[in-house]
Amino acid sequence: REYWMRRANNATFELLGNPCGMYPYGAAIVNSTDNTLVALGANNGSLTGDGTNHGEINAINRAIQVLTDRGLPPSEVRSGMKELSLYTNAESCPMCASAIRWGGLKEYVFGTSISQLVAYGAGQILLSSLDVMAASYPLGNMPTVLPMILTNETDPMFAWQNDPAAACPAGCERVVSNTTAVPMCAASSA
Repeated sequence: REYWMRRANNATFELLGNPCGMYPYGAAIVNSTDNTLVALGANNGSLTGDGTNHGEINAINRAIQVLTDRGLPPSEVRSGMKELSLYTNAESCPMCASAIRWGGLKEYVFGTSISQLVAYGAGQILLSSLDVMAASYPLGNMPTVLPMILTNETDPMFAWQNDPAAACPAGCERVVSNTTAVPMCAASSA
């Protein structure tokens, strides 16, 4: 599980090439039968202007495309999703938790909790993904939820945005910005 959480934690850099992204929310979808990667997703809303482009949504959409490309007809894609686990470096917002639930995934594994994101100053809808899951009856196939995995590695990905004393991600350094109250982390010039 730690390997896949690390892949989710690095998805923003891996997909977008930026270790210092302001919204480093990443996801990895894994085939739980053979423990292979199916899809990665990263929050790219700041690049597209679409605030719904969260890591989990992008990973789910990519996984559906992968299953379709492998020859599964649309009528069988949902049953294929039942073999997949979604890893995300932060607890899913209500939109993403709903997508996970509607998607019929087998497992939902997350790192940093919404309450911790809020403590770091991140904007969030204060509704736990666990509450969304509990309120989603009767949809069948409730995913197994494994919360707060590898938080010693996921928490630092979200601490630096609003705390000038927090360390920047590897490959980044603090720079003064005219648009933010906290000096931002940007790619190191060295």
